[in-house]
Amino acid sequence: MMRPTDFDPAFISHAPGYWTGEDTEKWDDYKWQLRNRINTLSDLESRINLTDIERAGVLLAGNKLAMSITPHFFNLIDKDDPDCPIRRQIIPRIEEGWTAPEELSDPCGEDSHMPVPGLVHRYPDRVLFLVTDRCASYCRYCTRSRVVSGVGEQHLEMNWEAAFKYLEAHTEVRDVLLSGGDPLLLTDSILDRLLTRLRSIPHIQFVRIGSRIPIFLPQRITPELCAMLRKHHPLFISIHTNHPRELTTEVREGLGRLADAGIPMGNQSVLLRGVNDSVEVQKALVHKLLMCRVRPYYLYQCDLITGSSHLRTSVAEGVAIIDGLRGHTTGYAIPQYVIDGPGGGGKIPINPNYVVETAPGKVTLRNYEGGIFEYPDPTPIGESALEQLHEKALNHHE
Repeated sequence: MMRPTDFDPAFISHAPGYWTGEDTEKWDDYKWQLRNRINTLSDLESRINLTDIERAGVLLAGNKLAMSITPHFFNLIDKDDPDCPIRRQIIPRIEEGWTAPEELSDPCGEDSHMPVPGLVHRYPDRVLFLVTDRCASYCRYCTRSRVVSGVGEQHLEMNWEAAFKYLEAHTEVRDVLLSGGDPLLLTDSILDRLLTRLRSIPHIQFVRIGSRIPIFLPQRITPELCAMLRKHHPLFISIHTNHPRELTTEVREGLGRLADAGIPMGNQSVLLRGVNDSVEVQKALVHKLLMCRVRPYYLYQCDLITGSSHLRTSVAEGVAIIDGLRGHTTGYAIPQYVIDGPGGGGKIPINPNYVVETAPGKVTLRNYEGGIFEYPDPTPIGESALEQLHEKALNHHE
């Protein structure tokens, strides 16, 4: 069901929302936000009307992936709508307890590409550096639910010094992506030391940070944090937002501070059933992202994480969404739709089929309106034509 707010281009603040009576100074303090996260069934039921499916899911959550929701993000929930696209992302449901035959605890095969604890080296020139196992809030479709939040089937093993030594020895690595958990939960001083150490390795050209903090906890994006980050350029940040309602006034202001610090930002969305599985919602999302100076980067097919079947769509639906965006909005707004090859295949781009036919000397194409066009291969220049051009050039010179 589509709601008017799904398409609202306005940036609004939802504060104080369910926390009416809290003073503004507390609300704007990210440490207060973290201390007051919703993480128990009684916390939830004191504020919204849970369904039986959600209540049972919360009771089971401690065995798989902890529940934790910042007040800022919780305020985006429609308390009376069980199909609210925000609550589907962060409130557990009983379906999480069922594992479909195709699902995997480590769907991206990270553990098998981990030469030292916490460092994933799958691609030739870049690595994934997992620096923490905690997040401000926990997405119910989390790819690393096995190791984040402290209640999964594994614990995330990390050895920063071993990771630094590995990076120093592997000169082919030029790009490091910090993730976890959420790296922006680290204190400014710890993050500064981490980035400084990485910057001391000559062959590492740039660093990326993957974070949902700007969405879950925009109060964390302080001027002090931004001033520290700008010391470590070239530095890129990939944020993660799935629905236009998540782009609030506070989020836009936080993203603006990062952009003003010279940090290029891209967004990585996950295609989720009942959240953003329509052209209309995706278009509203990418338009608001551009207004926040964030380039839509990836639209992920939801990984085959255990207990995620109720949130996953078909691949055909993802292709149809990209087809519905291409040509109907600016190219800057269109993310690349990708599937992470199950078991460790890496990102595989998926696109609508714009090539109708290939034949000797030509390719037949369709455009976004369904029009058919032929693009010929280049005609080779013959020797006689070259001689004529050469003679013409000499005559012109004379």
